Amino acid sequence: IYCRRSDLSPDGRFLIYFAMNGKWDSETGGSWTAVSKAPWLKAIELHGKGDCWEGGGLFLSNNTFWLNDSYFLESRTLRKSKEVSRSKDYSPKQKYGSEDTGVYYLRLQRDGWKLIEHIGSQLDSATVFEKPLPGRFLLRKIAHEQIGAPQGKGCYWDEHQLISPDGTAKGLPAWEWADLDGERITWAEGGCLYQAPCSNGLGNPSILHDFNGYKFDAIEAPY
Repeated sequence: IYCRRSDLSPDGRFLIYFAMNGKWDSETGGSWTAVSKAPWLKAIELHGKGDCWEGGGLFLSNNTFWLNDSYFLESRTLRKSKEVSRSKDYSPKQKYGSEDTGVYYLRLQRDGWKLIEHIGSQLDSATVFEKPLPGRFLLRKIAHEQIGAPQGKGCYWDEHQLISPDGTAKGLPAWEWADLDGERITWAEGGCLYQAPCSNGLGNPSILHDFNGYKFDAIEAPY
């Protein structure tokens, strides 16, 4: 599942995601975009893809979504739902490539991140985003696009910094994901989800949940 090409509806009811199993002679063509009822993965709407260029999408409302597929064919639609609908009119104003960045960078900007700059070379680049925090602090997200990424990272991975009002940057190298949630910052680190108040910088952290003991269990969706 390509989480950077996925999205939740604003009310949290539906999930759109892009997935690949490599079974290229199957009905989906080996990859697909699905809309499911969160947190389940069983598709209520299913669009076969056949490759890993583009795919996935974003919600435009609680039940309308943009399908990230510029060469969409109706014949690849394998399941339709009356609960959600694909927008045929929406087209992003900016395009950021045909892989994860094509959805992820749009999603970040929709959710309040400001794109600051793109730096680096073709095989080792990064796009810098910032989000304002209380007290004139900033949360900086450096979204890497890198061949030969550090051990434990994929070719797309994020780095984070806390920027103080005087411009000093504090590196947060263990944070794999982070965002502002009301008056607190939440972040993922070492298989756990943490939170800390941020009214004046980063306050004392506390753990929200430890996911390290989780194991896969194939639970059938109740629909």
